[in-house]
Amino acid sequence: MQNYPMSGAYTSGLWLGLVRFLNNPKIPLDTNGVERALRGVAVGRKNHYGSRSERGTRVAALFYSLIESAMLCGVEPRAYLREATLRAARNPGVATLARDFKSAEA
Repeated sequence: MQNYPMSGAYTSGLWLGLVRFLNNPKIPLDTNGVERALRGVAVGRKNHYGSRSERGTRVAALFYSLIESAMLCGVEPRAYLREATLRAARNPGVATLARDFKSAEA
């Protein structure tokens, strides 16, 4: 470690994030679930010709992300998207996260 003082300082600065899963059992040890959830988007790139434009493809990817986030938080996607849209119209620039929607819904 003495040969690499910068790397030790760098690692020390990240240590809390690296061991965070030890204190919170809800944090998975790997990212397999997230990668599996995004697989549909990656495979779908070939099939999004119906989006008709690059912008349409980005919008589709955004909705996939929002829907998947809602499902991961245990929120019904349609209700979440409806309420998030209404809140965005009332408060432009303020995002409603699925996890926040779930706590407000309960």
